[in-house]
Amino acid sequence: MTSPTAVSRAGSAPREALGPLIRGLTVLRALAAAGGRRPVSDLARATRLARATVDRVLSTLEHIGHLRLEGRDAVLAPRLMELGNAYLASSRLPDELGPLADALADELDESVSIAVPDLDGVRFVHQAPRRRAMSLTFRIGDLLPAERVAGGALFAADWTEEDWERWRLRREADPLDAGFPVLPQGYGAAHASFAERTAAAREQGWTLDDQMIEPGLVAVAVPVRDPSGRQVCGVSVVSHTSRHSAASLADAVLPPLRRTVAAMEEALKAPPPAAPPVGETPASRLRESKREIGPEFVQSLARGLTVLTALGRGRDGLTLTAVAEATGLPRATVRRSLITLEHLGYAAGSGRLFRLTPRVLELGFTPLSCLTLPQIAHPHLEALVERVHESASMCVLSGDEIQYVARVPTVRIMSVNITVGTRFPAHATSMGRVLLAGLPEPERSERLARMELAPLTRRTVTSRERLAGILAEVDRQGYAQVDDELEEGLRSIAAPVRDGSGRVVAAVNVSTHSGRAPADRSRAELLPPLLDAAAALEADLRIAGRYARIAMA
Repeated sequence: MTSPTAVSRAGSAPREALGPLIRGLTVLRALAAAGGRRPVSDLARATRLARATVDRVLSTLEHIGHLRLEGRDAVLAPRLMELGNAYLASSRLPDELGPLADALADELDESVSIAVPDLDGVRFVHQAPRRRAMSLTFRIGDLLPAERVAGGALFAADWTEEDWERWRLRREADPLDAGFPVLPQGYGAAHASFAERTAAAREQGWTLDDQMIEPGLVAVAVPVRDPSGRQVCGVSVVSHTSRHSAASLADAVLPPLRRTVAAMEEALKAPPPAAPPVGETPASRLRESKREIGPEFVQSLARGLTVLTALGRGRDGLTLTAVAEATGLPRATVRRSLITLEHLGYAAGSGRLFRLTPRVLELGFTPLSCLTLPQIAHPHLEALVERVHESASMCVLSGDEIQYVARVPTVRIMSVNITVGTRFPAHATSMGRVLLAGLPEPERSERLARMELAPLTRRTVTSRERLAGILAEVDRQGYAQVDDELEEGLRSIAAPVRDGSGRVVAAVNVSTHSGRAPADRSRAELLPPLLDAAAALEADLRIAGRYARIAMA
């Protein structure tokens, strides 16, 4: 969601602001507001930019991996989440306070949220939801009006008169909250009691949300302060009126909530962890990109996004010099990028330091955080099929079977006919062996000891000792090849897909008819593209899953 304030600032840019960066971020916001997919022609109308300008922006964003062009549509890609990850990393909140929020949710068996102030709104940065028919459905990055969220009254307790005037102007311009699409529009009259609730929050140090977001939803919020006493976030426990009234929820959760907040404030007293060392700076890659695609590459946009990402290294902010060193870009270029990002509200300057603001999350993070693993995998499977002209699939382990969760078939007279949802015994398939090999050795041995190793063809391996040796070899070599064991004439080569922690969470494969080529030739032709696809998928998964929970199916 793009606030009216953010849009209006673009019309009064400082003289040194970078127009191409402003226009590129405008396109990203328009795509994010549409849920991450939008026809290119519609983008030109929505942004009021020339079609040629939009085309150049999209060409640049596609080249750096932030979106894909699918037919007539532009589609945000998981790599764009690097921008939101940069803000979340620099804030320290999900990394250092998130585990404490998760533990509180487990203790209370209620949903717990961490939110931060964003002008006259509240933006979520961490969610620990409970799996219920009626549960919290807000996403990381969602922006809500301060008056309709428990944490909003906490943050408003520190507002200046200028802040209150901004809130009043927004209320006058949008009385039904149409600018906040995640909310039921025009529900209740939370604004009428907002000043009163803010005064109460200032006095008692906590606040209630009694069905201000929507009917049935209640919450209790407590602020988290840094060592200087500044509110950095609010922690909310959220429930439903089928379980609690607002008053009973406060009675039940305030003591453990306050203990958790005290632990969070202790965590913030510790020195921030050092950022990882700077590897290769992006400047050389940007120059190469400019040479590759020529005038269609908007270098100012690419550089500005590089500066934005680099700011994520600064736990307490970075100086202009530090950003220039991290990016390899000239100081003058970095300075103009910072001026532009500050003008648009994505960065804030304090003295010599610049830091990212929560508004960065509006640049596509929220819709992309809802991607499932099959959705992330599908473009990579399509590219693999186009490269090898054979069908490609992805599976996860389900008990002693594999379950297909994504598949891209090739077009052949004779092809493998399998659909999403299909299950096969894991022991007789290449993807099953990759998934079994990826288990910790004790779990692998235990599972192998109890599996039923039924023969599906005359070549199916049914010896536990032999299969154990095969799985150990698969684990060492990083792939599995199975010929004629699931079905006569079927050859399959599979590779593991690992998440950011290194755990094998899925497998991808290429399947073909074993009569088309000798086994060695199939492996030589199919394995390198398969490993490339798996590596590209893993890179997207590491970015997408750094702070968002990625559903496996």
